[in-house]
Amino acid sequence: MEIRQLRHFMAVVTHGTFTAAARAELIVQSALSTSVRNLERELGAELFDRTGRRVILTEAGRALLPSARSVLAGAQAGRDAVAAVSGLATGRVRIGTIQTLTCVDLAAELAAFHRLWPGVQISLREATTPELVAGVRAGELDLAFVAPDAAELPDGIVGFAAWHEDLVLITAPGHRLAAARRTLIKDLADEPFVDFRAGTGLETAVRRLAAHCGLERRITCDVTQIRLLVELVRAGIGVAIVPRRIGEDAGLPCVGIRQPEPGRTVVLAGRAPRPRNPAAEALLGRLTTGRAPGTGDASPARPGGGDYGRALRGAGHAAADRPDDRRPPAG
Repeated sequence: MEIRQLRHFMAVVTHGTFTAAARAELIVQSALSTSVRNLERELGAELFDRTGRRVILTEAGRALLPSARSVLAGAQAGRDAVAAVSGLATGRVRIGTIQTLTCVDLAAELAAFHRLWPGVQISLREATTPELVAGVRAGELDLAFVAPDAAELPDGIVGFAAWHEDLVLITAPGHRLAAARRTLIKDLADEPFVDFRAGTGLETAVRRLAAHCGLERRITCDVTQIRLLVELVRAGIGVAIVPRRIGEDAGLPCVGIRQPEPGRTVVLAGRAPRPRNPAAEALLGRLTTGRAPGTGDASPARPGGGDYGRALRGAGHAAADRPDDRRPPAG
């Protein structure tokens, strides 16, 4: 039994004749008659008495009528629901982010997205890069901001855009380096450090920097929450290396590091070159171009340097060769 057959059945019921029903369905009468005959053959009973000028329902036809109406109403409800999701009148988008994201004002971007499509529910998950990658790969997340510690993204993961984040040393106010604009790695040999240990990304970038320069950090405290790290540095328990924006937002002294100038790459990732979820596709457009599909909003939130592959490969280059490490304008 096909929905098309039930629709033809209901058209005959509504219009009274096969000719009028065929006209309403925009098909030839012979095709509509064949469709109804096939339905009767499948059900094993005649649905209409065809002896008069107007066909009337048989007992079998009357028995089918409530179910036919219910099935067609359900099918239309399904079409309406899909159209609502496709048109972003409803739906859900699931996005993940690392805890230390600073290159995009995610709260502002999600608020702008919500103003455009208030019927779309936003689910936000904060986790480590491996957890986020696993969530994207499993289909639990549509998009995720991750900080990969390799030059290439894992298999099954697509990068849409990348940002370079400048890493700096943060200190307590009044620290001996607080007034310095820049410092050498060798000047940090005797400094106590507060270490951030919450998966790959920032943790890996800092460890790689220390290993490259032969710095054996003296860890006085390690934490898994970036807010706690900031407060411990403020209290003077040690110094830390973090994205510049974190230090600036906390109002702590931010000291540039020379030889080499450290940084990390943040990538907006997904499972496929184009999200199948319409809400995710709209949010992706917002996050990478600042312009949501079908809108006139042109306030960009562009990745530094644009191309994510180039940003990944260039993470270890000198600052002059890197993409802009400032936060993209919020939407």
